[in-house]
Amino acid sequence: MAKTAKKIAKRKPWSKDEHRALKAHSKARTPVVKISKQMKRTIGALRQQANKLGIGLGHQR
Repeated sequence: MAKTAKKIAKRKPWSKDEHRALKAHSKARTPVVKISKQMKRTIGALRQQANKLGIGLGHQR
């Protein structure tokens, strides 16, 4: 049995425009799933960044 290579996460830095968009989505109360697909980021990444910025997403509001 051959071992499969472990998938390495490729981290993409957050831009100022992405921060602005995340804040706008937070104010507009956009569902996290919709934001995730639009920004091409995981839900966990969005929640962590929102927490870092001090804004609420989803049920945390």
